[in-house]
Amino acid sequence: MVTKTRILIALGLAALLGAGGVAFILLHEPGDVSNPNVAFEEERSKPGGGAKDAGRQAEKPDFIWPTYGYGPDRRRQVAVPDDFKPPFKRLWHYQGDVLLEFPPVVSAKSLFILKDDGVVTSIDKANGKARWAKNVGDLAASTPHLDVPGERLFLTVLENNQGGPGRAMAVSTNSGNTIWSRDLPSRSESSPILANGLVYFGSEDGTVYALKASTGAIEWTYQAAGEVKGGLALKEGRLYFGDYAGKVYAIRASDGAEIWQASTQGASFGFASGRFYATAAVAYGRVYIGNVDGYVYSFSAETGELAWRTQTGGYVYASAAVGAPPGGDPTVYAGSYDGVFYALDARSGAVRWTYAAGGRISGPSALLGDIVYFGNIETKETLGLDARTGEKRFEYPRGGYATVVTDRDQLFLVGYGGITGFKSKAMIRNEKRERRRALSAAARERQSD
Repeated sequence: MVTKTRILIALGLAALLGAGGVAFILLHEPGDVSNPNVAFEEERSKPGGGAKDAGRQAEKPDFIWPTYGYGPDRRRQVAVPDDFKPPFKRLWHYQGDVLLEFPPVVSAKSLFILKDDGVVTSIDKANGKARWAKNVGDLAASTPHLDVPGERLFLTVLENNQGGPGRAMAVSTNSGNTIWSRDLPSRSESSPILANGLVYFGSEDGTVYALKASTGAIEWTYQAAGEVKGGLALKEGRLYFGDYAGKVYAIRASDGAEIWQASTQGASFGFASGRFYATAAVAYGRVYIGNVDGYVYSFSAETGELAWRTQTGGYVYASAAVGAPPGGDPTVYAGSYDGVFYALDARSGAVRWTYAAGGRISGPSALLGDIVYFGNIETKETLGLDARTGEKRFEYPRGGYATVVTDRDQLFLVGYGGITGFKSKAMIRNEKRERRRALSAAARERQSD
């Protein structure tokens, strides 16, 4: 696909260089790539598992969504009960009054959302009422990380409230009170990740940090070639991320040592590297990440070798959901600024299906069971599509940059400025049926006594 921007660039170059020069440039344009021999691994563990502090939620009776992308690998896939499906019943709505650019995290009782105005808020997930709110900065654009005991939130801000450029913090989930705070020399909108007692995130001067979760002291830093906007994905002791210099990196989580870096040449007709804003997802032995050059990329997680790149018709700011829905095959789901939502073969990058959403897609998607959800920043709606076919299964007239999260009981939908709690009507019916059965069984037991 060729965007209007590319056509205009070509016409401008034609005026400067003539037909021969433009022909060379068009031939030089990189195009799609597929290297089927790059290693592709079958699943060895459940989606979302992994790091010591971020991957144990499945073992706990109260399901939590602790970080941006659900698990440390950031792949945004969650298995849900069979009856967790549309149609949904609206239970409550929380109005945030400012832009909610990133989704919340979910504990046993609360949602925690960091608003763009730098206020972190605890919301009762049973009724949508605010428990507490705390100002932690003047500008923010990230999702906090919730530790598994549910006692601490770790967060980053773009601008602190003392006139400085950025900050990393830990606050109490009970009150929002500060546990520790570290001012940064540069802004950060990198959603943090916690593992093995360290908090990892990037910043706009290209510094990647590992801070001690207990004190905020610096354990190590790594210097990338460009701004690190997205969060870091963690898998098997390695951190993966992209930067604004068009590079993708793998570094050791223990000490920040570089394992590999890969470059791109997908911008300006193959003459420049595009910028990586999206947070990478790691699955199947691959790293998946979108770029503002219009491509979705897949690299070997082991070596950094390019496995494939598939072109869309616009910027890919959106962070992908990666997984195999029930009855389906491994797939990468991502939206583009061309207004199209893409389902790509996770092994080859081939397009499985597309859905024309009618407006720009900037935020992440989420694969819950067999439905993939995403928001639209132009139409201000949220859609849910059948993850195998692309058929529309859900539509709600609130949406924006973020998307849905869940506790496997409720669906929490993040709109442009508010959050709405839903529950599946099928789940409600089944729960009522189970309660009636329990009451009947109790009555029969009393009669027998």
